This record gives sequence, C-alpha cells and structure tokens, in this order.
Amino acid sequence: MRTVVLLGLALCYASCALAESSDHLSSALRIGSGNVLLGKQKARSQNCQECHGNFGVSPSAATPKLAGQYADYLIKRLQVVQSGEGRHAVMNAMAQGLSEDDMADIAAYFASNPVMHGESHPPQHAAQELFQHGDAKRNVLPCQSCHGVRGQGKFAPTECYPVLGGQHAIYLREQLINWRSGARRNSPSGVMNVIAQSLSNDEIEALATYLSGL
Repeated sequence: MRTVVLLGLALCYASCALAESSDHLSSALRIGSGNVLLGKQKARSQNCQECHGNFGVSPSAATPKLAGQYADYLIKRLQVVQSGEGRHAVMNAMAQGLSEDDMADIAAYFASNPVMHGESHPPQHAAQELFQHGDAKRNVLPCQSCHGVRGQGKFAPTECYPVLGGQHAIYLREQLINWRSGARRNSPSGVMNVIAQSLSNDEIEALATYLSGL
C-alpha cells in the first residue's frame, strides 16, 4: 500500500512539473524576446496606457485590448503602422520613434498581463457555427483552426495568430470590414481577405459579438 501511495505521489508530482513546464513555455512564447520591466516603463513614457489601459484593457470599445496578446503579433502591428501601411492618425505618429527593441519591450509588457476575456452574451448560434466549422462552400475556414477553440490565439512556427476572444466587439467588427474591403491585406496568404469577402454585414456583426464574449 505504501508503495502504491508513493507511486501515486510521484506521478502527481511529475504531472504537476510537466504542467508547470508547459505553462512556462506558453508564457515565454507569448511574451517573446522583450524585457517586461523595460516595456512597462516605455509604455508609460510613450503614453500607451492613455488609450490601451494600464494593463492593456482599454476603456474605449473602439481601441483594442492588448492584455495577454502575443508579443509577436503586437510587434507586427507596430511595424505595420510605423511603415505607414496601416493608417491610424494616432498610432502612425506614436510608432515613428520606436526602435525594434522598444517594440519588443512594450509588446512583452502587454503580453505579460492576464489574457483578455469577455462577458457572456446571448447565444449566437450562426456565429458559433462559423467559428467552429466555417463554411466550405464559401471558402470560409473555421476561425478556431487558427485562433484556437476559445479564441485564445495560437503560436505556430511560421505565424502568430492573435487572441480574439474577449476583444471589443466594435474593434473586431471594424477589422473584419477592413479585411473585406482590402484596407488590411497582411494576413498569411491573404486568407482573412478571402474569408471576410464571403461574410455578410449580419455575419460580421454576429461574429464580433460572439468573439467578444469568449
């Protein structure tokens, strides 16, 4: 009996150690190569919190949450607005003076915060169906295939797919409309443009609402 108990404890400890190691790896992938403490200081000096909130939970529904977002994705977005490819009256100016290290540090800080989450909304069955299964007849891939079963994002060897779950609905709707119109074009192989072009206004609204509640 004592041997069985000890074996059980050993298995339990091993399982906990494996889970802790997995959590550490996941956290490292999310934060990336930047320095979190420096990033917090730089975010303050650049006034990032004025729009995006102290911990990346923006008070304005039109301003994206950054809390727990993958750092690699945040860096990519900063590079897009710095280059002028992404047009935003405030962010184009804010990003101009940032070095690569600045971007990595600021991104690491926001990525280090608890991952954003939303409040439950009334069931959005059509949106849930698109999110989970897509619509092959219209070349609409399941959203969860890239963004995870709860919209928590995914880090792949060649691409980082952003967190969508818990993001502001208004912001999500705007981005889907931008993908549909071609105002945004930098998704892998243009997949988001293909998907969004098949979505109706009602479907975009429903998806934005559904995702914001995850």
